[in-house]
Amino acid sequence: MKIIGIAGTNGSGKDSLGQILADDYGWLFVSVTEILRAEARKRGLPIERKTLWTISAEWRRQSGLGVLVNKAVKQFEKSGGKYKGLAVASLRNPGEADRIHELGGKVVWVDADPKLRYERTESRSRSPEDHKTFEEFLVIQQAEMQQEGDDATLSLVGVKAKADIFLENNGTLEEFKAAIKRILF
Repeated sequence: MKIIGIAGTNGSGKDSLGQILADDYGWLFVSVTEILRAEARKRGLPIERKTLWTISAEWRRQSGLGVLVNKAVKQFEKSGGKYKGLAVASLRNPGEADRIHELGGKVVWVDADPKLRYERTESRSRSPEDHKTFEEFLVIQQAEMQQEGDDATLSLVGVKAKADIFLENNGTLEEFKAAIKRILF
C-alpha cells in the first residue's frame, strides 16, 4: 500500500493536496477531520475544534497514537484495491506520523504565508462565529503547534519534526499541482 500522511498549518492546502491526489492520481483521500466530525455528530456534540481535539485525544489514549491513521487504512482496505494509494489528512499528533512511517509511507508538511492562509480560512468560514481576526488566527495556530497535555494531545511541531517532504503553497492551484507532481511523483 502506498500511503502519504498530510500535515501542516491551517489554511495551507492539506485538504487540497489530498483532493489532488484523489482526482489526479487515483488515490483514496481520507480526512481524519471528517471522521472526527462524524463521531461528534453521533455523540450529539458541537462540531468545534475543541470537541474534535477532545475526541481525537480520547481515541489515542484508548487505541494508540496511530488510531486515526488506522481508521483511514481500514477505509482503504474496504475499497478492495480500487485506489492506487492512500492520502490521510490532517496529521496532528507525532504518533500519527510514526504510524505512517511504520506503514512505509511518507509524511508531507504543507505550509504557506500566514496572511494567505488566514485569507483562505476566512473565505471558507461557515458562520459568523467562525470568523477571527488575523491576530486570533495566529494565536490559535501557535496553540496548535505546541503540545499541551499528554502524548495523546495535539502537537503539530512534533509532526513537522517527523515530516519527510515540505511543500509550499503560496501560488495558484496550477503551481501547487506542478509542485506536487515534481516533488511526489
